[in-house]
Amino acid sequence: MSETIFPENFLWGASSSAFQIEGAWDEDGKGMSVADFNSFQRSSVQADSRIASDFYHHWHEDIALMKKLGMKAYRFSLSWSRIIPDGDGNVNQKGLEFYEKVIDELIANGIEPLVTLYHFDLPFALAEKYNGWLSRKCVYAFERYARICFERFRGKVKWWQVINEQNLMIRVDERMNIYHPESAQQADEMRAQMDYHMFLAHALAVKLCHEIDPDAKIGPAVSSTCTYPKTSRPEDVWAAVRNDWFKTEYCLDMHVYGEYPGYFRNYLKERNITLSTEPEDENILKSAKIDYIALNYYRTLCVSALAADAEHPLGTRAFRNTEVDFDQYGYFRNERNENLEASEYGAQIDPMGLRMILNRYWQKYRLPMIITENGLGMHDELTSDGKIHDSYRIDYLRSHIRAMGDAMRDGVQMLGYCPWSFMDLLSSHQGFRKRYGFVYVNRDDFDLKDLRRIPKDSYFWYQKVIASGGSDLS
Repeated sequence: MSETIFPENFLWGASSSAFQIEGAWDEDGKGMSVADFNSFQRSSVQADSRIASDFYHHWHEDIALMKKLGMKAYRFSLSWSRIIPDGDGNVNQKGLEFYEKVIDELIANGIEPLVTLYHFDLPFALAEKYNGWLSRKCVYAFERYARICFERFRGKVKWWQVINEQNLMIRVDERMNIYHPESAQQADEMRAQMDYHMFLAHALAVKLCHEIDPDAKIGPAVSSTCTYPKTSRPEDVWAAVRNDWFKTEYCLDMHVYGEYPGYFRNYLKERNITLSTEPEDENILKSAKIDYIALNYYRTLCVSALAADAEHPLGTRAFRNTEVDFDQYGYFRNERNENLEASEYGAQIDPMGLRMILNRYWQKYRLPMIITENGLGMHDELTSDGKIHDSYRIDYLRSHIRAMGDAMRDGVQMLGYCPWSFMDLLSSHQGFRKRYGFVYVNRDDFDLKDLRRIPKDSYFWYQKVIASGGSDLS
């Protein structure tokens, strides 16, 4: 890519999330979140969110490293339970002051804050009081939280994402505090109602943002899905299409059009799931107009059809608490794509898939997009001379930036690129064994060491990419 296609105002950046980097999980009045609770359950086998990358005490140093990298934007999340410890009670001013300091420092260093309101970390008190999103009370608690943030940071934060990866989160029981359902049917009824309430909360937040700060832009951050059929059998092709529909596009349809697509309504009917709604909901959902789509992309999937039968009727979840081996809507069998290489953690690496989904979403929704997550999780080694040679990460990012550039030549409007992640952070299921960052955090799962920040080879490579406006990917 000798001539850059990226505009001068392209938002070159990187990403993170609150519970995965901040630490200080109960400091200065912060309450426990569902993400904290879940991480504590795994404390015997990996790191948890008590310290994480300790951004809470290193934020000034970390932002200096962002400036040195040349970042134009930093996508991060606020912790709802740091701002409102019990989710719907008193506001914790120290929490707001912390985020204001971070936002002000970013702006002072020429870095645009891209802020996500909710990244997997529902205040645990709301799970205890209402079972979280199962109750409509959680919708109004989120609306209040969003209002507080929009009013506090009006004029400072110009780019908001409401909920990170709702379409993925809803499929992971522990993230939705679905711990002991009486049956698969009950779990799916709970899941569908929670999903609907999050759509309502998202719509209310979009409307609020536009009212409070008309100059700000707001949209969803979705987990994008590109699925290949294992064979050219029509059944396999149909399974791949349905996988993309039910994992991502039903969610985007709700955000863009304000209603479920027909195939999703059919699913609810076939599963005998009736949603609890109110008469005003239709207007709320349809009148909330998003400004852009943020999307997260790591890999593609490959499936073959698995017909429903007496043992596995349509919709039954045979593989609970996994993310890829079941389809809760219509069965498929997850397959290995023999045409793709995979990371050590099993992700099938496919930059072409990124080009395809960018084109697909652009053609269908005609909204500008920004990539808010894209990266390679690996077990990085700190050498004896204090360096991290992560050429594999450079290769991954280079190929995906090229794919994004190809999509832009296809006509797709892109706003920016914020790969995952700026620094090493707490992986939900692999702790600090699985690292994504441009900056190495010198700790492991059970030894905090000195928490020193060490730029990797990929840091200096990305620094050159940004400085060249994307024209130098060597």
